[in-house]
Amino acid sequence: MAKGRIPVVLVAGFLGSGKTTLLNHLLTNNQGARIGVVVNDFGSVNIDAMSVAGQVDSMVSLSNGCLCCAVDARGMDGLLVKLARPAAGIDVIVIEASGLAEPRELIRLLLASTNQRIEYGGLIEVVDAAEFESTRVRHPELDHHLAYADLVVLNKTDRLADVDRAELLATVEALSGGKPVVPAVQARIDPQLLFDERSRPVRETVARQLSFDQLEEDNDGHDHEHEHHAHSQYESVSFTSDQALHPRRLMSFLDDRPAGLYRMKGFVYFGLPGHRQKFTVHTVGSYLRITRSSWGRDEPRTTQLVLIGSGIDVDAVTKSLGACVEDKPDQVDPQSMLRVLRYTD
Repeated sequence: MAKGRIPVVLVAGFLGSGKTTLLNHLLTNNQGARIGVVVNDFGSVNIDAMSVAGQVDSMVSLSNGCLCCAVDARGMDGLLVKLARPAAGIDVIVIEASGLAEPRELIRLLLASTNQRIEYGGLIEVVDAAEFESTRVRHPELDHHLAYADLVVLNKTDRLADVDRAELLATVEALSGGKPVVPAVQARIDPQLLFDERSRPVRETVARQLSFDQLEEDNDGHDHEHEHHAHSQYESVSFTSDQALHPRRLMSFLDDRPAGLYRMKGFVYFGLPGHRQKFTVHTVGSYLRITRSSWGRDEPRTTQLVLIGSGIDVDAVTKSLGACVEDKPDQVDPQSMLRVLRYTD
């Protein structure tokens, strides 16, 4: 099992948007990660033990080594404690927000949690591109959900003409306030957008009961030549510097993150006298957490960051991070570390 905290990813979206399809896709393409999926309706999720449908606070082992749970809002915190215990061996927890609570309330629940084993992994809002306008009419709160989201999956884009798709993408990007928007077909996104690939061997996929939702999609006339491949596009930017970063400059970069950035993770070397600690930075959307540890005796003092998102201007991001480098860290005011420490565990 991976060391450190377990990311808890929220998946929201209105009826028919493709939440269940996304969950099933993640379970089938788990990149070797052991996933804990929390749902409030077993009826449409591909699990082997379908007899538990309707039970609350149940936990079922899936054939690929993941766990699936049923829960109501009152039992959410307790269930997260169970999933996060070391014996469960979970790498990432995915919660289907629909039917449990408003996404904003679940975000508050996670950010207020005192469970040191978990961390906020972002809100994923799944949107039906073909029914976007009618959904906004039925659910005016969709605009607010897009504003809360850390990542928007614009699903079923294959059902739109190119011009309509481009116009809708621009509208959703505006409503989401510059958050990354990933066009998708049948909710297939690369799992590495949400969680890291694990080194453990990937389990063989075995036959399982198909849901009604998937049976319906399998007969809608789409081309399934790439059935098991993610169709979304995303960018990954790596930044390395042997020179120390200026803490105030880095925090300014984090305060004004580039459009389309979803996740950032890695190690930062500040190099100030008396501050020889290693700082690990983790961001999802606007969420930021920094942890401290010690550099290994023979470990090079180097900043190594990976940024992941959709529609990122790679050159601009690299240039902005390069501007955070400080040639003379010994002349930097130690008080500039205060903003860093504000987000440090």
